[in-house]
Amino acid sequence: MKRRDLLQSGTLVLLLGVRNLAGAATILAVRVWPAPDYSRVTIESDGALKFKQQFVPNPPRLAVDIEGIELNPALKALVAKVGADDPTIAGIRVGQSAPGVVRLVLDLKQAALPQVFTLPPVAAYQHRLVFDLYPTQQADPLETLIAERLKGSAPTRPVADPLGDLIARQGQKAPPPAAAASAAAPAASDNRTYMSAPAPAATDRLIIIALDPGHGGEDPGAIGPGGTREKDVVLRLAHRLRERINDSSVNGNPMRAYLTRDADFFVPLHVRVQKARQVQADLFVSLHADAFYTPHPQGASVFALSQGGASSSAARWMAERENKADQIGGLNVKTKDAQVKHALFDMSTTAQINDSLKLGGAMLGEIGRVGKLHKGRVEQAGFAVLKAPDIPSVLVEAAFISNPEEEAKLNSDVYQDQVANALMRGIEGYFSKNPPLARKRST
Repeated sequence: MKRRDLLQSGTLVLLLGVRNLAGAATILAVRVWPAPDYSRVTIESDGALKFKQQFVPNPPRLAVDIEGIELNPALKALVAKVGADDPTIAGIRVGQSAPGVVRLVLDLKQAALPQVFTLPPVAAYQHRLVFDLYPTQQADPLETLIAERLKGSAPTRPVADPLGDLIARQGQKAPPPAAAASAAAPAASDNRTYMSAPAPAATDRLIIIALDPGHGGEDPGAIGPGGTREKDVVLRLAHRLRERINDSSVNGNPMRAYLTRDADFFVPLHVRVQKARQVQADLFVSLHADAFYTPHPQGASVFALSQGGASSSAARWMAERENKADQIGGLNVKTKDAQVKHALFDMSTTAQINDSLKLGGAMLGEIGRVGKLHKGRVEQAGFAVLKAPDIPSVLVEAAFISNPEEEAKLNSDVYQDQVANALMRGIEGYFSKNPPLARKRST
């Protein structure tokens, strides 16, 4: 009798073991996203993961115990995914620390502030466990922009406050006006159209244009029928436009482009706004590639912010789609910092929107000279990324990536150059009628 009881008990234990094993989460994919601002590691699974974390400051490393899983090839693959050029992560170690517990140790190159959080299923992703590692010391982007500028051609006249103190720290002097003018002139063979230099303006300073390649990292954006990812084509367009901006000037004042992302990584919407304000940008241009449910819509569009309702149902739909980037890209909504920064979204002004419409109109007119327009006027809706209260901001949809013909154009160097040239002429046209004012110091 006792033997039968023991056998029955053993059978029950065995069955429970099988059920527990069947209910364990399966690791689907692991990804590493290095970036200058932070490095991200993502573990995607078919079920929610429980974890415990511990940060050790010396030497800096983050240890995370993931419960309810066994070590498998996907997790082991994390080790090889860390590149030597990762600015934050030196390496990753993984091991089975106990039955049903896998330990990850992220060895860091510098002190960092780690954020570990989970994300629910959204879009093409299932459950995600995310490790964001923010370096405790980061370079001042405005000072970096000025240093880059001084490595090339310097302004023809001294740069006025508040940038003068930054330039003085570089310990360099401006070359003679003739040398500076020669260095700033575009090559005769580049087929670009630039404004002739008008009379000197009342202010001499660096003109900064914030370029915002949409999506990135965990967020691919729209995907064309041929597999083209929006995040890739808009980054290429941003690089082209950056070259043109850095070769140009406004009323003798040199221009410099600042990219909210310079590679394939995710930047939350409010951080894009924050970055533009941090460098005291004169303009903000967010670059995207449109998509729709059917392959028929075509043409480029330009959008500005609306304080009220959207200018059309299509504009409202587009804003709702673009505003979901944080959910797909993976924003840690529990952080207090993010909540504070989201307060910027309520600070848009009528003056900013009016200037944005002027910028958008100048760009739309130039884009219409090189390709089709989806709408002949600047549309308006509540795009979160356009809500910098003090910077004229527009969102450009270069073409419909969901249209096979326009997807091919977006992958074409010829079309990319045409759009970059058109946007550059639009920026110059805007400044010809709206000269930049003296910059005030931001706090």
